[in-house]
Amino acid sequence: MNFHAIRAIYRFEMARTFRTLMESIVSPVLSTSLYFVVFGAAIGARMGEVDGVSYGAFIIPGLIMLSLLSESISNASFGIYMPKWAGTIYELLSAPVSAFEIVLGYVGAAATKSLMLGALILVTARFFVPYEIAHPFWMLCFLLLTAVTFSLFGFIIGLWADSFQRLQIVPLMIITPLTFLGGAFYSINMLPPIWQKIALFNPVVYLISGFRWSFYGIADVNVGISAAAILGFLTLCLAIVWWIFRTGWKLKN
Repeated sequence: MNFHAIRAIYRFEMARTFRTLMESIVSPVLSTSLYFVVFGAAIGARMGEVDGVSYGAFIIPGLIMLSLLSESISNASFGIYMPKWAGTIYELLSAPVSAFEIVLGYVGAAATKSLMLGALILVTARFFVPYEIAHPFWMLCFLLLTAVTFSLFGFIIGLWADSFQRLQIVPLMIITPLTFLGGAFYSINMLPPIWQKIALFNPVVYLISGFRWSFYGIADVNVGISAAAILGFLTLCLAIVWWIFRTGWKLKN
């Protein structure tokens, strides 16, 4: 294991984050704060409680997931796309660094950024609404698993993309709509029966439901199914990355 190479990639990516602190960290936190102001304070005051939890507190897990998913994908995809775009990926591929070490460096840095963002949003939420975390250990587990899984997914998107525009297709046109429709701002039990069944085909429902359970002990689907869904998607992403490095697909394009 080439720990020097992993550390070099990781430190380079983290340094890029701190060079662009406003775009990487401050901007998502401010955007999420606006959601708290509009939905938590203005609308939440009229909504009452959802499953025994005040509406402002109820949307916290959904808002964290909204930021976590999009930022994990964006950070990881941009991190690996830039060497492809600049042509420096050849130096990386010719260096004595294995595929596993490359993935560990880039995905580890992207997941770290996402975890930092999640922690900051949790702290920010405290200024707007009171909340308690019923299962802090499982909350951290869901947070870590989601950050790693979607950072890995973003790494795949970065390898697949052949333009800066393509980097934004999945986060903007797929992940964000699925998150809004996945119970970020409501419980799917509030939907008509037919739409409850349709919502279960949305994979983000399981992520938000499991994460919300770790906060308040309530969930739209069984927490075991939520954990299995995240682990299943993580396994799929690992398999795709392994295949990409084995075949060399998109690495040199």
